[in-house]
Amino acid sequence: QVQLVESGGGLVQAGGSLRLSCAASGSIFSGNVMAWYRQAPGNERELVAAITSGGSTNYADSVKGRFTISRDNAKNAVYLQMNSLKAEDTAVYYCQVLTAGRAYWGQGTQVTVSS
Repeated sequence: QVQLVESGGGLVQAGGSLRLSCAASGSIFSGNVMAWYRQAPGNERELVAAITSGGSTNYADSVKGRFTISRDNAKNAVYLQMNSLKAEDTAVYYCQVLTAGRAYWGQGTQVTVSS
């Protein structure tokens, strides 16, 4: 089992920044992928950014150049630095870990961007 705890969400004005953190514990094997997803009301959950244990990253087109995903393998933690936030970034953000063929999710953290 893997447990994920997210933090760092909140209310910010458009143009501002937030940093999300996710701490993972439990049976996490090498070669895992950590990612951030988000879900806005009425929308499907979508991938925001992902990072492999080797550091390769992937971003949604809508956040490229504004968001940066990073990780600390020693701490089994993943971070999402969000800059130049827009109202359309408002959503619940979820941390995900893919390990040993299974996906685990955090409880989500609300990000609200006021215009």
